[in-house]
Amino acid sequence: MSYLNFLRETAERAGNVTCMGLDPVLDYLPARLGYRIDEIIPNFFEKLFDEMSNRYLKPAAFKPNQGYYLKHDVPLQGDFSGSLALSKTIKLCREYFPHIPVIMDYKRGDIATSSSNYAKEGFERWVADAVTISPYMGSDSVIPFLEYSTKGQGTYILNRTSNAGGKDFQNLLLQDGSTLYEAVGKKIIEWSQKYPGTGAVVGATSVSELKVLAEQYAPYDIPLLIPGVGSQGGSALQVMNALKKAKYDVKLARINSSSGLTHPWKKSSHIPENWATVCADALEALIVDCKI
Repeated sequence: MSYLNFLRETAERAGNVTCMGLDPVLDYLPARLGYRIDEIIPNFFEKLFDEMSNRYLKPAAFKPNQGYYLKHDVPLQGDFSGSLALSKTIKLCREYFPHIPVIMDYKRGDIATSSSNYAKEGFERWVADAVTISPYMGSDSVIPFLEYSTKGQGTYILNRTSNAGGKDFQNLLLQDGSTLYEAVGKKIIEWSQKYPGTGAVVGATSVSELKVLAEQYAPYDIPLLIPGVGSQGGSALQVMNALKKAKYDVKLARINSSSGLTHPWKKSSHIPENWATVCADALEALIVDCKI
């Protein structure tokens, strides 16, 4: 199955286009989940997935950010507990929510031979349904990832990101008066013609820019990964409205929230006893806003 059809099918099954970011922060996790990293993190998600399953809450994608896991590895001491935690977390996603996309957020991008290695890591070793990459080094850096479209896997290219510093480069004006992110958008469309499933990362924090890009992408079936909802200030309802006004196929979008779903109490000094319920409540609210 192509990645485009996979996105459409899973959105229809879930009834929404919610993407659940899986970015664990130890300081915000409840106690008594284990002693090792590869116990604590998977145990947290297993209890949360239990709660979600009991309430029939199903997002339309999961997005673990690799950095939240691999930072716990201490390779020179033979400690790969972070990698094990990520492996177990992905397996839990597959077990509890089969046939739901897992997007590996690792934002790679290097010279062609190195990109080939990173693509193999993401698509073949982690068996991700999609990955995120940077376009900064151009076509020879990007294409090794896009070539996996023939195997039904997708690639999201950083386009107009949700972080405050994104404007430092992405909004730079080019000689023709367009912005750098608009030029990247044109290349994404060009690449998508040969490699269907080529997508774009466009943040929820600037709805006007999102709407312009969605209008450009709509005729070409460009999947959108839209972070920035929740703690970064983006609104899922505004995003959904912008996509619909742009006549964009919302089934190809995935609207992501991470910390707002996995530790919504982070601004408080108190982790609630019913933390799994609190997380599930936050997810349910996002799913309602992202209904198709």
